[in-house]
Amino acid sequence: MTTDRPWASVTACPHGPLLVRGDVEILLPDGSPAPRRRSTVALCRCGASGIKPYCDGSHKVIGFRTEDEQPAHPERPEHGERPEHDERPAPRSPR
Repeated sequence: MTTDRPWASVTACPHGPLLVRGDVEILLPDGSPAPRRRSTVALCRCGASGIKPYCDGSHKVIGFRTEDEQPAHPERPEHGERPEHDERPAPRSPR
């Protein structure tokens, strides 16, 4: 089955942005199109981004939580977290 409609998807990241993939127009509050240089972009959900409508990672700084969501793959840790059974030493911070 083929279709002439462009493909797009939106994924809500736990405690983070909305990932928008594919051919979709993002409009600003005034109705003008938001500049877009990539086919995948992250949209802010926490309200703290300095580059709205896009995410700049501020959700991590302010501790934004989306308690109603579960990770898509519970067996995989979220970005930056280590699984409990991982016995390797933690990475060292750059000095």
